[in-house]
Amino acid sequence: MAKSYEIAVIGGGPGGYMAALRAARLGKKVMLVEKEFLGGTCLNRGCIPSKTWLKNAEILESMERAKEWGIETPEISVSFGKMKRRKDEVVTRLRNGVSLLLKKGKIDVYEAEGIVEDEHTVKAVSEKGEERIRAEKIIVATGSSPALPPIEGLASVPCYTSDTIFDIESIPASLIIIGGGVIGVEMATVFAALKTKVTIIEAAERIIPAEDAEAAETLAKALKRKGVKIITKATVKRLTKEGESVIAECADGQGNPLAVTGDAVLISVGRKPNLSAVRTIGLEMNGPFIKVNERMETSVPHIYAVGDVIGGCQLAHAAYMEGIVAASNAAGLDKRMDDKVVPRCIFTLPEVAGVGLTEEAAAKAGLRVKTAKFDLAGNGKALISGDTGGFVKIVYEEKFGEILGVTMVGPHVTEMISEASSFISLEGTVEEMAGMIHPHPTISEAFFDAAWKIFE
Repeated sequence: MAKSYEIAVIGGGPGGYMAALRAARLGKKVMLVEKEFLGGTCLNRGCIPSKTWLKNAEILESMERAKEWGIETPEISVSFGKMKRRKDEVVTRLRNGVSLLLKKGKIDVYEAEGIVEDEHTVKAVSEKGEERIRAEKIIVATGSSPALPPIEGLASVPCYTSDTIFDIESIPASLIIIGGGVIGVEMATVFAALKTKVTIIEAAERIIPAEDAEAAETLAKALKRKGVKIITKATVKRLTKEGESVIAECADGQGNPLAVTGDAVLISVGRKPNLSAVRTIGLEMNGPFIKVNERMETSVPHIYAVGDVIGGCQLAHAAYMEGIVAASNAAGLDKRMDDKVVPRCIFTLPEVAGVGLTEEAAAKAGLRVKTAKFDLAGNGKALISGDTGGFVKIVYEEKFGEILGVTMVGPHVTEMISEASSFISLEGTVEEMAGMIHPHPTISEAFFDAAWKIFE
């Protein structure tokens, strides 16, 4: 007889394990099936390893800057092997932490591939064989994989994706990054700090095209100062190998040919949903992604979906909340997902963070808005830190002053953006922000200073 659970979760990434923990906390009998590692892409091949390496980049930049401030150090050397070992140690510790949480929640974990056969049946497939599991409700959290563009010669050159770049054996002398989105610019920051000659090739008019245009321009200038070459409005047509080098043959916005040479290639053009678990049950789709409503319900009764597999912002912290919403509804509650206030963080140097509407998005939506901006060149803490190239920009509704969006560029802004999220969640106004006392000297008071611009 098949084992029976009240809720079955397929996928052990942020959305999946959070859904399992929430369901267990609500008193449900829960199982989770994961075919690789607990923690999913974020913990094992994304957020955590990349930010561990970015911390190395930050330290290297600080050590170089220290010479200008009168702190002399011997010549800096890098042990890439130790960098990789530390990254692995951080990942392993957090993965073990997820495992412990699931164990404490009395959640049965199956090391297998989960396949949904119908609205109440999950097939767990592993080297030990197949096992069918009955469940009253099923939550699909199967995540995504790196998308590979149809570039001629891609399979014949040294090529990495965001999944495999952390396994690179040595620091390349030069690296071609195809795609200037979040992954591309973060990896450019890492390898530029390691003295790799980096070239970013981006098809859009600017890097990080989904973010504020001024933020993209500020980051582009910072990357160029680090020696990163940025080519925009260009598409890669073919990759060829010449000796130990790779040549990327491109076409610019006018169709003119362009060739870029490097020792290796990183593909970072987006991600595609992992759908092998649900291909046979006839789910309604939203483009390539599983379609869900605000309760995270799919078109098939008793089946929910969360995380990268449903598209949207494809961020771990959004998946956490989607998992909580799905589990709550699967347990009989009534909870809705509100994705209007999801912070976006890019851990480059300087960092970029945003929440709510950008200035461009507000204009496209036809909203009557104003902006208030404060440059970090006038911020005491930024000047002390030597990080004056950023800014804080507030987008607010013209009539009542309600804050609709915030963009920040500068040191530690990924930590600060939650303050902006709180204001937007509570429908706070720019006047209320201007009336809130901030500590001095801090980077965060730039939010206060931006709000005060409305009185000028």
